[in-house]
Amino acid sequence: MSAAPRITGFDTYDIRFPTSGELDGSDAMNPDPDYSAAYVVLGTDAGDGAEGHGFAFTIGRGNDVQVAAIEALRHHVLGLRVDEVCADPGLVSRSLTGDSQLRWLGPEKGVTHMAVGAVVNAVWDLAARRAGKPLWKLLADADPEWLVSQVDFRYITDALTPDEALALLRAGREGRREREAVLLEHGYPAYTTSPGWLGYSDEKLARLAGEAVADGFTQIKLKVGADLADDIRRCRTARAAIGDGVRMAVDANQRWDVGEAIAWTRALAEFDPYWVEEPTSPDDVLGHAAVRAAVAPVKVATGEHVQNRIVFKQLLQAGAVDILQIDAARVGGVNENLAILLLAARFGVPVCPHAGGVGLCELVQHLSMFDYVALSGTTRDRVIEYVGHLHEHFLDPVVIRRGRYAAPAAPGFSAAMAPESIARYTFPHGEYWAARAAAAEEAPA
Repeated sequence: MSAAPRITGFDTYDIRFPTSGELDGSDAMNPDPDYSAAYVVLGTDAGDGAEGHGFAFTIGRGNDVQVAAIEALRHHVLGLRVDEVCADPGLVSRSLTGDSQLRWLGPEKGVTHMAVGAVVNAVWDLAARRAGKPLWKLLADADPEWLVSQVDFRYITDALTPDEALALLRAGREGRREREAVLLEHGYPAYTTSPGWLGYSDEKLARLAGEAVADGFTQIKLKVGADLADDIRRCRTARAAIGDGVRMAVDANQRWDVGEAIAWTRALAEFDPYWVEEPTSPDDVLGHAAVRAAVAPVKVATGEHVQNRIVFKQLLQAGAVDILQIDAARVGGVNENLAILLLAARFGVPVCPHAGGVGLCELVQHLSMFDYVALSGTTRDRVIEYVGHLHEHFLDPVVIRRGRYAAPAAPGFSAAMAPESIARYTFPHGEYWAARAAAAEEAPA
C-alpha cells in the first residue's frame, strides 16, 4: 500500500508590479504603491498535479518582510497529510494561529497574521482543486456543521455562538439551488474604483467614470483626503460624468482624525456620497461610531485593514459601521473570513469586500458568492470592489460582464499566477526588476 500523500513543497516568491509608474492604486495615504504579492505555492506528492496557491497583498517595500513571515510557517506545513488538511483546513488554521512563540508577535494581527492567511488560503485552494470545485461552490455545498467546525469562536461568543452560526447556515440553505442558478446566470454586482485613483487628472477621472457607467457599473469610488478643495472639484467632476442615478463612494484611506473626518465628509455631502470609507484609523472603533452618528445619511464603511474577527465584532457591537468590508488576504484566511461573514449576518450588516489590489478581486469574489448562495441569501446593497489592472497575470482571472462578476467555474480559489508573470516580476532578480536595476546603473549621475 502506498503511503498517504503529503505536502512536500513550500515555495515562496516576492512578486512586485510597478503600478506606481502610472499612479494606479494611488490614494491620500499611499501615493506610490507598487502592487505586490508575497506568494506561496504548496506542492504535494499525491501525483495528481494539484497545488495550493496563496498570497498576502502588499504595496512594495516590505514585501520581503511579508515573504519572510510566510517562510517562518514552513515547518508547520511540510509533511502534513494532504487528505487530512483538505478535509479539515481548520487544522492548519488552528496550528498556525496557535504557535505559542509566533503568536507573541500578534496575536492574530499584522505581518504574521497575514502570513497565516496566505498559507491557509493556499490550503483552501488545494482543497477546492482536489474537490474539482471553485471555492465558492465548495463552501456553498458544505454541511453547515462542517462550516461551523472551521470557525474559531474564541473571543467572539459574546456576539456569535456556534449554535447561532449553525442556525444562520441552516437557514441559508433554503433556496440555495435557486440562488446558485441566479448567480450562474447573472453574476454578482460590482463597483469600480478604477476611475478614482488620487493621482489621476480630472480629464482621466471624467473619462474613466463615464466609461464605467457605459460598461454597466452602478457605483464608482473616488479616493479623497489629501486636499479638500481638490476633493470638491474631483467629486463635482465625477458626479457630472456619471449623473445622479449612479452611486459614488469616497475613500479616505485612514487619513483623518475623527473631527476632521466629520467636517470633511460634511463638506462633500452635496455630491451625495453613498459611503465614506476608512474615515479614520481602522483600530478606532469608537471613532468610527462617532463619525457614523455625525455624517448620516452618508454611510460609513471599513474593514480592509481591520486586523481580525475580534475588531470586526466590536465594530458591529458598537454600531460603528453601515458597510462591512472584508479582505481576503488581511486576516487569517478563509476560516477567519467565515467568522466575519457570520458576524455580519448575525448583525444584519451588508458586506461589500475590498478588492483594490493584485489578486484580491480573484479571491474575494468566492467569499461573497458563498455568502449570497448559502448564508445571507441576498445581494441587496452588496457589491464587490473591482479594479481593472493586473488580472492578466492570473490563470483564472475575474470576468466582469455589465458591471457584475461572473461566477468562477474552474476548481480552486482563482489564486494561481501565470509562471511567466512570476518569473518576470519576482523581486529583485526577475526579468523586469533586473532590467530596471541595470538601466539605473547605466544612467548618467
